Amino acid sequence: MVWGGRLVTRRLWLATGLSAPLGWSLAVPRLLIRREGPASLRVAAPQIRFLTGKTLEQLKNGATVSFALQVSITSSETATNFLGRTFDRFVVSYDLWEEKFKATRPGPPLREFSRLSVPACEAWCLDEIVPIPASLTPSRQFWIKLELRVEDPKEWAAIVGEPGINLNRLVELFSRPPRATQSVTETAGPLKLQDL
Repeated sequence: MVWGGRLVTRRLWLATGLSAPLGWSLAVPRLLIRREGPASLRVAAPQIRFLTGKTLEQLKNGATVSFALQVSITSSETATNFLGRTFDRFVVSYDLWEEKFKATRPGPPLREFSRLSVPACEAWCLDEIVPIPASLTPSRQFWIKLELRVEDPKEWAAIVGEPGINLNRLVELFSRPPRATQSVTETAGPLKLQDL
């Protein structure tokens, strides 16, 4: 990922979290929150693992696995009123001959990267999270929640159609608890813009 004209690697994200320089808050060790401009926040999750267990087995058996991602900002840890929210999606496949992974972010814009190891694929997908627009005063407390779910192909068919993504159905998907499929949820907070 290019950040400020430089290539940012997963190790740099980890080093950033450990040294906690100005502009970063390490609220939860698995989520790094950074202010990007006056009205956006960027989330990094260099330690989250999601290509494991049944998902990894499916990939190595030749299946393509899709993931739905939501990052939301709320006024409390349990609040359901969102101060900001972004949705994303990416698709992972496995090349049986090369024994490497390919990750695609359908976009827009479409982005993809191939010949990745498991950690590199996870890092690439989570580095691609778009910034979250937030309308916050500097002293207001807020929480950030990252939710990542393996998509059910039947459920996803109702969300992605010819004109594009149906946001109402995507919101509905994240409004209910995940089914038996693999999911990851991480929360950071309380945070304040003035501390980032």
